[in-house]
Amino acid sequence: MPVTTEVRVRYAETDQMGIVYYANYLVWFEIGRVELLRSLGLAYSQLEMDHQCILPVIEASCRYKAPARYDDQIVIETRPSLLRGSVIKFHYRILRKAPEGEEPRLLAEGETVHVVCDDQLNKKPLPERYAAALRAMMAD
Repeated sequence: MPVTTEVRVRYAETDQMGIVYYANYLVWFEIGRVELLRSLGLAYSQLEMDHQCILPVIEASCRYKAPARYDDQIVIETRPSLLRGSVIKFHYRILRKAPEGEEPRLLAEGETVHVVCDDQLNKKPLPERYAAALRAMMAD
């Protein structure tokens, strides 16, 4: 089951045509990742402070299906899709929230790949508490 986060499209996120600028979807992916960890009782900030771990993005992809526009209410669905050694992959779906009784519209979907590193960008294992929580989500 993915973790869902709702965001309303702000005017600053749109271009001259009133359509969300493509790079903002990557920002929404980050919001989804942070909220996924928070939903597990884990904080990204604690990962950095307590465990000296950072999760740089080494690959990102996004497939755009339909435009998001100013004032749309969107839903960010986030789930971990791979945890192998120091590599973590997250999958995202961005949907336009639908009125009651209607199906949401898929706007975009994508993935980010991260490597768990120390502050010198040397690979290191993800702390077991985080790894166990992500593995449990992938088993559901």
